[in-house]
Amino acid sequence: MATVNISRLMKQFLAVGILVMAAVCGMIFASGTAKAEEPTPSEAAIAEMKKMLGGVPAELQVYPESARAAGWEMMKSADFNKNTALPSKVRELIGLAVSAQIPCQYCVYYHIKAAKAAGASEEEMREAVHQASLTRHWSTILYGNQYDLEVYKTEVNAAFKSP
Repeated sequence: MATVNISRLMKQFLAVGILVMAAVCGMIFASGTAKAEEPTPSEAAIAEMKKMLGGVPAELQVYPESARAAGWEMMKSADFNKNTALPSKVRELIGLAVSAQIPCQYCVYYHIKAAKAAGASEEEMREAVHQASLTRHWSTILYGNQYDLEVYKTEVNAAFKSP
C-alpha cells in the first residue's frame, strides 16, 4: 500500500511540475508578444527614410546595418539641410566636380540631377567640371615634378599679397 501512495504522489508531483512549466512558458510567450519591441536604430532610420523619401536611398541600402542610422543622420544633416553656408546649387556643383575627379559614375549622375534641380545651368555644370580638371591638372604638374611647397606658398602669398 505504501508503494501505491508513493506512485500516486510522484504522478501528482509530475502533473504539478508540468502545469507550472506550462504556466511559466505561457507567461514568457505572452510577455514577448504582448508588448512591441523597440526598433533597432537601423530599423528606425529605414522607417524615417521611407516616410521622408518614399524609399531607402541605394547607398544606405548597402550601408552596414550597424552604421546605417549614423549614415542616415549624416545624409540628413548634410544633403537635406537648408541652413548651410553654401547654397544648394553651389554644394551640388562642388559635388559634381569632385565626382568627376574621383571618378564615380553614380555620384556624377546624382549630382547632375541635384544641380539641375537646384537651378544650375548646363554651362555652370561644365565650368564646375572644368575647374576640377584644372585643379587635378596643375596639382599633377606641381606634385609630379616635386615643386618645393614652401617656394610655392611664397609665390602664392605674393600674388594675393597675404602673409
